[in-house]
Amino acid sequence: MDFSLDARSEDFRQRIKQFVERELIPLEQDPASYDEHENIAPALLKTTQEKARKEGLWALQMPQDVGGQGLNIVGMAACYEEMNRSIFGPVVFNSAAPDDGNMMVLYKVGTEQQKARWLQPIVDGEVKSAFVMTEPAPGCGSDPSMTQTTATRDGDNWVIHGHKHYITGAGIASHFILMARTSDDTRKGLTAFLFHKDDPGWEIIRRIPIMGPEEHGGHCELKFNGLVIPDENRLMNVGDGLKVTQIRLGTARLTHCMRWLGLAKRSMEIATAYVAERESFGVRLADREGVQWLLGEAAMDIQIGRLLTMHAAWKLDQGSFAKKEVSMAKVAVADTLHKAVDTAIQLCGARGYSKDTPLEWIYRYARQARLVDGASEVHKMVFSKNLLADGADFWSWG
Repeated sequence: MDFSLDARSEDFRQRIKQFVERELIPLEQDPASYDEHENIAPALLKTTQEKARKEGLWALQMPQDVGGQGLNIVGMAACYEEMNRSIFGPVVFNSAAPDDGNMMVLYKVGTEQQKARWLQPIVDGEVKSAFVMTEPAPGCGSDPSMTQTTATRDGDNWVIHGHKHYITGAGIASHFILMARTSDDTRKGLTAFLFHKDDPGWEIIRRIPIMGPEEHGGHCELKFNGLVIPDENRLMNVGDGLKVTQIRLGTARLTHCMRWLGLAKRSMEIATAYVAERESFGVRLADREGVQWLLGEAAMDIQIGRLLTMHAAWKLDQGSFAKKEVSMAKVAVADTLHKAVDTAIQLCGARGYSKDTPLEWIYRYARQARLVDGASEVHKMVFSKNLLADGADFWSWG
């Protein structure tokens, strides 16, 4: 593959880089910029989103016919990386999880009527959304086939009963994509449905406290006690729920990698600026061999992550599901983000551990990377199966 960006993608990348540097990074130093969950405050978010929209930097991942910019996945990779040099970045451009993945799957598989009702308001920034899959044990986590929540047919409707948790963004979402069991078939037993926050028969039990800073809407526990969903709000065919998850999660997992690389690079920027000036025992930290080793290893790992991510993005653009490539990128970049920010904190000492830089924010956020959208161990199982099946062809250039 050719790692150079086309002119249009490079133009967007440069403009996003400038926007982040000019509009977002300065906000991180002001405590008033944050809400109670350590994300950008709602009023400030609205203001910065309007600026991004006016500059034509809105919803880059969405096709132009619905109000996006129509970048391919390779272009997205370069631009998302620039967005998340700021901890506030992705949501400002309407490119943050879970809306990002929900928009992409709704555009790919929704009917025209579903796109108008459920997708367009998300693209326009009028509502937020959530993907409702994960359940308490013995329900599904990384394995959707363990889903316990049921959808029972009742004429032209489906009646939902069940229990979900760690549903990202649910606290402020209006549009939901729900995974529920419609039969005991191993491969065709799940179906995806759409519902609105005002529909009766469900409730948010609690917003689950977590270790790190949160996306808007948090991570919530939900109960379904007879939610009625019209059949017209079924996404794809009955039994296609697993297919919906695969379509959504493939690209969505990779967009996490794109964004995490931006945070990893920002961590290194903070560290390199500090060690270039700080002296200890008469020697600048940047001139010490041990410091150079730490910086060099982190920089190398970030570049490896970028190459894996770009390769997976390219494969997706060619029409491949790229399961192996996405899983490898997900494992490598999750580890890299943690290593980069841990290295940066170590090099910055007490300053890195304090709230004088965003490093401690990124550090707490980074720990979830090895868990979200499939634990690293699950992804290693995915590409190890490819190795066992393909043998030496695992490393094919094709």
